[in-house]
Amino acid sequence: MKDNISIVARKIAEQGKNIVFTGAGISTESGIPDYRSQGGIWDKFRPVYFDEFMSSKDARVEYWRQKTQMYHTLINARPNPAHLAIARLYEMGLLEAVITQNIDGLHQASGLPDEKIIELHGNTRRIRCMSCGKISSEDEAQKRVAAGDPAPECKCGGYLKPDTISFGQAMPAEEVQRATALSQHCDFFMVVGSTLVVHPAASMPYHAKDSGAFLAIVNLSETPCDEMCDALIRRKAGEVLTEMVSKIDR
Repeated sequence: MKDNISIVARKIAEQGKNIVFTGAGISTESGIPDYRSQGGIWDKFRPVYFDEFMSSKDARVEYWRQKTQMYHTLINARPNPAHLAIARLYEMGLLEAVITQNIDGLHQASGLPDEKIIELHGNTRRIRCMSCGKISSEDEAQKRVAAGDPAPECKCGGYLKPDTISFGQAMPAEEVQRATALSQHCDFFMVVGSTLVVHPAASMPYHAKDSGAFLAIVNLSETPCDEMCDALIRRKAGEVLTEMVSKIDR
């Protein structure tokens, strides 16, 4: 495993088109629970599907109740060593882009510019009106919920919803297309903290590998891509990425 870290560090340092793909496992080290593991988000909450949100006031109230509970965890979360190591790769000129399944905004908080981050599942820190499309802040919406508005609406009468992809909601076409193109034309692709079971996001490492890229996986649990990857590391992301960047710095 130590050798794999050195191998991956050398590949990154070759200054090719390097892509990092992140999932919930990178943010658990910041105190944000993942979705599928025991004690994760779906253990605590039944997902509110998109069609329910759009058709039922009760569903919207339940949706915002869940979001409010998670909000307090989110606002206290800070980028951890894994996020900071990825941001350091960008500072070193060794990162083409981050493709992420995460909605927590911690890559931005680590110092990565927005244009280098492709958010396949959106960002919960943005609120979007489902009618007029206006964007506002989550803090503003949460203040309204705390003041007694259990399912806030826009001035236009549209429903306000965090700018994230709910079950049954269409994926953002532009982001998926951009992520696919980058994956198909990269030299190095590293998965960090994803079980690679949610599509189309989970298709990205296949695109990269099929196009001849070096594929590395840093994840505590098994993924469907383990057998085909070039380097597999089963350790915490923060430890591994910090060590990698240290080796590149040297």
